[in-house]
Amino acid sequence: MGIHRRQVVTGALLAAGGAAAGAALVAPRWPLGPDRLPISGGYAPAGVARVWSARGEVPVVWHVSTTEPLVALTFDDGPGPRWTPMVLDILDRAAAPATFMMVGERLTRYADLLRGRLGRHEVGNHTWAHRDLAELDEAGVRDQLERADEAIRRLLGRTPTLMRPPWGHLGGSTLTVADEFGYDVVMWSQQMREEMFQHDPPAQVTDIVDNARRGSIVLAHDVGADTRLVALRQLGAMIDGLRGRGFRLVTVSELLAAATPPSTPRL
Repeated sequence: MGIHRRQVVTGALLAAGGAAAGAALVAPRWPLGPDRLPISGGYAPAGVARVWSARGEVPVVWHVSTTEPLVALTFDDGPGPRWTPMVLDILDRAAAPATFMMVGERLTRYADLLRGRLGRHEVGNHTWAHRDLAELDEAGVRDQLERADEAIRRLLGRTPTLMRPPWGHLGGSTLTVADEFGYDVVMWSQQMREEMFQHDPPAQVTDIVDNARRGSIVLAHDVGADTRLVALRQLGAMIDGLRGRGFRLVTVSELLAAATPPSTPRL
């Protein structure tokens, strides 16, 4: 059976139109950028080539399985002159411990804010300059963690054992370098939602208190825009509410130490 030229042209136009429509539905993917892993890193390699670590693994924790009524408050991105002293004041009045995930570059500028104020608190590594570690290769991740680690040791006399990647972005190179430093990687199971509750701050208290569970790790920030105050001004009420439900506040390391051993040992 013969095929007319009109049928060929019509079919070609339909095919082209379909292809164009399909292309319109698919967002372009660029070789570089926040939606792509870096060419030289970000993957999960076999291990850090220059180091044979003692553990050969990295715990990544969102919450802790425990039979004890424990909750850990954590504060990211500090220290800073606007909100860090306020947070420490509230925690002091409540005699409540917390874990501060500190940015090394900010620590070098504002270490004086912390003098004599960290007795009950824990300090973790939140990188040197709050870089997205998932976009860095192994050398870049190491630089960010090493410089912050050195600043914490030198300025605070602490040896950090915990790290948290900025924004919770976690690439494979972060895992291998965290293993090299002996860090546990700490994420979170609850977080302050200042934007959501900016017109109803007491609801932020309800959200945290009512949804807390044994082993919860709560994310807050002691640096940032004025919207941070939606949560920070309610911090005392949150502590009272959590204690009213029978929870005890602890540092992340104390929470990890209270973990229930797995029922089935790993082989």
